[in-house]
Amino acid sequence: MKRGAIIGIVVIAIAIAMIISIFTDSSTYANFTEAKAAKEELHVVGYLNKTKELHYDPVKDANLFSFYMYDKDSVECKVVFIGAKPQDIERSEQIVLTGKMMGNEFRASKILMKCPSKYNKDKVEIKAASAV
Repeated sequence: MKRGAIIGIVVIAIAIAMIISIFTDSSTYANFTEAKAAKEELHVVGYLNKTKELHYDPVKDANLFSFYMYDKDSVECKVVFIGAKPQDIERSEQIVLTGKMMGNEFRASKILMKCPSKYNKDKVEIKAASAV
């Protein structure tokens, strides 16, 4: 190959790598304390505080849902989600929020839940079948 063709291929490969790095989701994981100091959107992993009430009134505002959550460091924070209440959030084992802090509230743009498996070993019951 000619030297000019090799340089052209290298330049194109670098340009493609730069474009991919710009448009990929490069947000990081943090806790609520780190989210207070950050300006950009972050992922916060935690657990629903089941002792406090979930606030969702679809008659008044179907796109407003709020609840309290503990992060991995056991720091509690109020979470406000502009959207409908996710189904079975009360049964979730773990929650991953995407969003940023606004004052003392975490404003979530996405909520992902890890729900308990429906195939728990404790609940599986096996019965032996007999041939007649």
